[in-house]
Amino acid sequence: MMQADVPGFETARTASGLAAIRRTMDRKLERSSGIGTEFANASLRCIKAKAHLFTEGDVKTHVYKVLSGAACLYKVLADGRRQIVGFALEGDLIGLGSASIATYNAQAIVTTRLQCVSLAHLLHMAERDAMLALRLYQALSGELAATREHLLCVGQRGAMERLAAFLMTLSRRNEARGRDRSTIRLPMTRTDIADFLGLTIETVSRCFSRLKGRSLIEIEQISTIRLNDIAALAELADGHTQS
Repeated sequence: MMQADVPGFETARTASGLAAIRRTMDRKLERSSGIGTEFANASLRCIKAKAHLFTEGDVKTHVYKVLSGAACLYKVLADGRRQIVGFALEGDLIGLGSASIATYNAQAIVTTRLQCVSLAHLLHMAERDAMLALRLYQALSGELAATREHLLCVGQRGAMERLAAFLMTLSRRNEARGRDRSTIRLPMTRTDIADFLGLTIETVSRCFSRLKGRSLIEIEQISTIRLNDIAALAELADGHTQS
């Protein structure tokens, strides 16, 4: 008798298969933002490069999860200069926080696909689900830690150290998602990087050239960076070597 003919076998096998798939998906979601099942029935949205998801001063209505593409989060200073405060890449959430009004602009760098869930619905679910509330807290804590690290980077590090720290952040992100930590794909432009690191585009370009000249990186394409010596880059990012 074949196993499929045993009563209940097919049901058990299906249940086992579904459980395995669910565990795999849970691990993938955990590696991304820590928030997953809450977006299972979310609506999808696609915005083109340079289009805004929302602008500073808008009433916050949704939380977004980046499926593909990338967005920059920025503020415009009184003199018209742009300061990028963060990048939202695949798996990142946009729009978390207690403020009811957006405090920054969110603009797609490239064509970007997102999942959208109502902020009111998400908060309502968090009131009833302690685990969801904990995951939201962890996501916000991660954003705060990244903001503090960026403040330290811009305030205390030189230009080479800032760029090295930026590349190391992306490298660690790849590693956390099970990807090659030595290959960095940059959806953002050199101008975006400059506005994020508080540098000029000329300085960013010069620093890339210097890192390449020291054989710490290879620029395979303008948007693909190969890290040749991660340990040396990490030391440079921490200010342990001369820039």
